[in-house]
Parts: sequence; structure tokens; C-alpha cells
Amino acid sequence: MAVPSALLAEATAMAPELTELRRRLHRIPEIGLDLPLTQAAVLEALEGLGLEVSTGAALSSVVAVLRGGRPGPVVLLRGDMDALPVTEESAEPVRSEHEGVMHACGHDLHMAGLVGAARLLAAHREEIAGSVVFMFQPGEEGVHGARLMLDEGLLDAAGERVAAAYGLHVFSAQVPSGVVTARAGTVFAAVDTLHVTVHGRGGHGSAPHAALDPVPVAAEIVLALQAAVTRQFSIFDPVVVTVGKIWAGTKDNIIPATAHLDATVRTFSPTTHGEIEGRLRRVVEHVAAAHGLTAEVDWEAGYPTTQNDAGETDRAERVTKALLGEDGWAPMADPVAGAEDFSYVLEEVPGAYLILGATPPGTDPLTAAYNHSALATFDEAVLPRGAAVLAALALDRLAEG
Repeated sequence: MAVPSALLAEATAMAPELTELRRRLHRIPEIGLDLPLTQAAVLEALEGLGLEVSTGAALSSVVAVLRGGRPGPVVLLRGDMDALPVTEESAEPVRSEHEGVMHACGHDLHMAGLVGAARLLAAHREEIAGSVVFMFQPGEEGVHGARLMLDEGLLDAAGERVAAAYGLHVFSAQVPSGVVTARAGTVFAAVDTLHVTVHGRGGHGSAPHAALDPVPVAAEIVLALQAAVTRQFSIFDPVVVTVGKIWAGTKDNIIPATAHLDATVRTFSPTTHGEIEGRLRRVVEHVAAAHGLTAEVDWEAGYPTTQNDAGETDRAERVTKALLGEDGWAPMADPVAGAEDFSYVLEEVPGAYLILGATPPGTDPLTAAYNHSALATFDEAVLPRGAAVLAALALDRLAEG
């Protein structure tokens, strides 16, 4: 079986092909679950590798299974495929050809890196005891693509249950280029959305006593939500509630019948994530009731927390250091407050989700344009590292039997 240093050398030799694939994908970004051009590019890139390839029914996913030369367990490697509704302003060597759509989160690198991992592992097929499932997933950006793939039988695609799963996300800022980081436990937050409508009774602005004004009640709810965060939840298990939108009325002297607010809610443990909806719903409804009004709460469930298995995180650190050297790994102090739907996979099987720095050369990671920015630029030179790390994780886990 290829040793880590050999894997990196093999991946580095692929750099021109992986860069070309990444640039092709960067030119044709697509949004959501239906990604026909992207799917076609991935299918073409996998041709000739001797993989068992299938496509999704509810989404433009690609699942490819590599059978090793000997029986053994099954591991899964994942790369997401969808882009964002962003008009590109970056300094990328190629630009999006689809107006208003951009690979601003680096998913083009994820796909190219996963194709690279597939090519590396296919080259060592006869030495592998077990199987590898390659998960090319649409719909990561808020539309639960991973959950849909699970519903379509992803974890049993090789004929037996996946034993471990690994994924990798590039960052255009915060992490130096080529450095891998992760942590055990929560690595990405859970993110949900709270929608509130306060129902009152409209009237004339000169006579608020003759109406039931929902505007001050909505304002009080905003403050009460912040008090709930600091007084009902442990400071060591934080909660973030940000009201990003509040609106009501049509004119300064008209008391409206309703007021509305929308908030993002971020939690960092499964326990708090399970409690947060009930707690915030109670605050909203009771503040309204205290003023003789009612409040309607619509809770929009987002992604759960992304939980890295401690043992698999230790594996990731050991494998990465063996592959890239001691400087190739950095401990991750705090979770990322964004969300990831690879969380659905890690709820089902142990695994680890890693971050790979792709800050452009000559740019300070602390000031570089971050993922989702129209200015975000990613260092393509990290592609071989990403491919080699994913392949090495699969080989190391399969070697355990």
C-alpha cells in the first residue's frame, strides 16, 4: 500500500489535471440540487477509473464505489458541488460564466480534490482491503443535499454499511494555505432560523391606547431573546441569536396590525440544539402575551451541529502530519459558527470533517476575503494536498479492517 509520502508525490504529479478540472468547474457554477453541467463534468472526470457509478433521483448527485482487491470495511469520502448566488469580483485566474453565480465557497476545489483522491486510490486498488464510496453532493448551501443522499441509500451504496466518513473544506481566509486543521467534538455549529409575527390591532398613531401596537412588543422580543441567551444557557456552551430583519407598518402615523422579525440561531452542542427552539418560542409568546398580544413562531430547522469523532480526529492529525509534516497540521481552538450538512453523515457514522487553508499566496489569512465573499480567491496549489489527505485517511482506516 502506498505510504503517505508516496501519495503526496503522486497527487502532486496530478496537479495540472486537478487544476484544469477545478477551473472548468469554476466557470460553470450551479445552485441548489439540480446541477446538470457540474454533474456531467464530474462523471467525465471519473471515467476510466473502474468505479461503480450511480446518480441521484431527487438531486444531481454522483456516488462512485471503488472495490479494493480484497474484502474489508467501507469508508466514505465527500465533496460538495453547489455554488452560491454571488456575482464574482475575485482575482481568480478564471471567472464564472454564469451571471450572478459563483463558486465562492470553494466547492469547485472540493470536487477536484475528491476526483484526485479517487484517482490515487484507484491506482492502488489491488492493495486495498475494502471499498471506498465517493460522495459528490449537490445542495450543501442550505437545502439539505446530504440528507437527501442518505435517504437515497448513500451509506449502503457499497453493499454494506459505511464504517467511517471523511470530508474536507477549503477556507480562503483564516487558515494559512496548505495547513489542515480540525478538532474533536463540535467543528461546525447548528444553524436554524426563527421567524416571528406579532399580531396586534391597528389604529391611529395619535391614539395607541385604542390599538394593540405590535411594534414595541417586537422590539421588546428582540431584547428578551438576547437576555434569554445570557441567562438561560451556559456561557461554556454558547448560543448566538441575531435578529437580522425586522419590519412593520406603512406610514409613521399608522399603527400596523402586525410586526415581523427574522433571526438566525446558532448552537454548538446537540443538547442545546435540542432545547433552543422550545426556550425561544416560550420567550416570544410570553412577551407578546404580557402586552395582550399574540405571537406566531415559525421555526425553520437548519443543519445540526457537525460532530467530529475523537478517535477519527486523532487519526486525521496523525495521517496529516505523516503526509505533510508537523507544520501541515494546526489544532483548531474553536468551532466554526457556520453550518455544514456533512453533519447528517456524521450523525450516522463516526468520522472527521477537516478544514484546509487555501488563502491566496502573499495574502494575510486574517484580512483575506472569506468564503461566500464576491472577492473570495482560493489557492489552487492546495489541490494535491487535499486529494492526498483524503486518500490517506481512507487507506489508514481500511488498513484497520
